[in-house]
Amino acid sequence: AVPLVAGGTALIAWALVRVGDSGWGDVRGIAALIAGVALLAGFVLRERTTAEPMLPLRLFRVRAFSAANLAAFCMSGAIFSAAFLTAQYFQLGLGYSPLATGLRLLPWTATPMVVAPLAGALADRMGTRPLLVTGLLLQAGGLAWVASMAAAGSSGYGRFVAPLIIAGVGVSMAIPTAPTAVLSAVGPADVGRASGVSNTMQRFGAAFGIALVTAVFAANGHLGSVASFTAGYRPAMFVSAGISLLGAAAAIAIGRRAAAVATSHPQGLEDVRATETQHVAAS
Repeated sequence: AVPLVAGGTALIAWALVRVGDSGWGDVRGIAALIAGVALLAGFVLRERTTAEPMLPLRLFRVRAFSAANLAAFCMSGAIFSAAFLTAQYFQLGLGYSPLATGLRLLPWTATPMVVAPLAGALADRMGTRPLLVTGLLLQAGGLAWVASMAAAGSSGYGRFVAPLIIAGVGVSMAIPTAPTAVLSAVGPADVGRASGVSNTMQRFGAAFGIALVTAVFAANGHLGSVASFTAGYRPAMFVSAGISLLGAAAAIAIGRRAAAVATSHPQGLEDVRATETQHVAAS
């Protein structure tokens, strides 16, 4: 099962990058995309027929579980793809050093260390849906704002601070609530599997998000000059914002079961929240 899902996702990610660079007429890229989809279909078929499935597909019949995982997938895809692009834009487009770039991204990337613990506590009282929807909408708005201000040859970092903070606060609200929403959709017996699915979906979301925006960037610009880089950066960043917006739409389908189930395994939820916060902060 593991080779099927790992091979399928790797092929699809590579195919997206390939066709973004050479176009949808690329035979190798299309072949890799078809092969990746076939492998994932084989994984699903195997999980449906085996007596001891690695991933019980019955979990995805629970609307809140599927919606929460899609929201987590999009959350991760948006932040990692946007960070991948923006770190390069600050260096290649604005001329900052790697160290200066890292420091200037702190209003965005350091925010989860402050806001995420508070958001996790609020989620236990309010439910996951309001915080997850609001957080992903804020992230989408912040990323779109950054994209709209990017221009070739422009100077001045100050104008980016506000949208970076907005995006940071948004993803800080989503980081602890996404795994909570996933675990809250299943019973205690399935918490371990649900946690594994949530973590896997977020890792795949990051890989697919980066592959997708790379394809969009390559279709609109290149690394040859500041102007050409910015021409690719802007539409790619709007795609990152769109991924976050899709996650917010998915989060609307999450129900209100969080408070009831979360109280039955609070320590597990806290462990997942801490892991996710540390992972994103470290990135």
